[in-house]
Amino acid sequence: MGVLNVTPDSFFDGGRFNEASAAARRIDQLVQDGADLIDIGGESTRPGAPAIPASEQIARLEPALRRALQTGVLVSVDTASPAVARHALGLGAQLINDVSCLADSQLAQACAEYAAPLIVMHARGPAATMTGFSQYPEDGYADVVEDVRREWRSARDRAVAAGMSASDVYFDPGLGFAKSARQSYALLAQLAQFESEGVVVVGPSRKSFIAAVDGTPPEQRLGGSVAACLLAAARGASIVRVHDVREVRQALRVAAVVERESGLGAAHAR
Repeated sequence: MGVLNVTPDSFFDGGRFNEASAAARRIDQLVQDGADLIDIGGESTRPGAPAIPASEQIARLEPALRRALQTGVLVSVDTASPAVARHALGLGAQLINDVSCLADSQLAQACAEYAAPLIVMHARGPAATMTGFSQYPEDGYADVVEDVRREWRSARDRAVAAGMSASDVYFDPGLGFAKSARQSYALLAQLAQFESEGVVVVGPSRKSFIAAVDGTPPEQRLGGSVAACLLAAARGASIVRVHDVREVRQALRVAAVVERESGLGAAHAR
């Protein structure tokens, strides 16, 4: 899943693609690099970012959304707004990506109306209330895996009550959202425990938990992003959401060849 933020203030690429022509070039590059899905966001989710009205999100999103739909790839829209979701799905978007842990159940109702899957990312409160990157009390979770599972399942249950099929509600652990770096690493390490929840989506790309190992800024976190994606895929993630499609796709392909050859080697040994 390739990321396209048509925002002025996203933590890594804010301001790069908010003009329609720049967004179109980014879409073409994502497709060329091998993205299977393009996720378009019109509202920043960096810590402290203010909520953006639905009308403004739609104005930001629509040119890029129309362009992306023309390419034939699957298109997701990153929003917590039911109005934005309905507008995007009405234009032809196939998927909604919700970073609010379904703060508004009407978002699920909108997806149910269009028979569209919904990625529900675990979070605790809106971006505006987050105090900083990977800043969260270390004792904020009794057991980060089980607490995230329980809170996410509550959101899934609300989505089902709103008319969705449970199989259309995808799980995202929300790395970096209401999580310390250690808590994000713990979720990544234990990701396989969430396979029973259905489709698993992980978005580690350029995030602040990577900087816990060396203090680097987002522009220097490509290596950590690739490593996190490989680890997530090995632990059952079906979708990785990334800024760097070509590099991550290449790494995943190399890993897949090695796994295939390992299997052949074991078969030959027998």
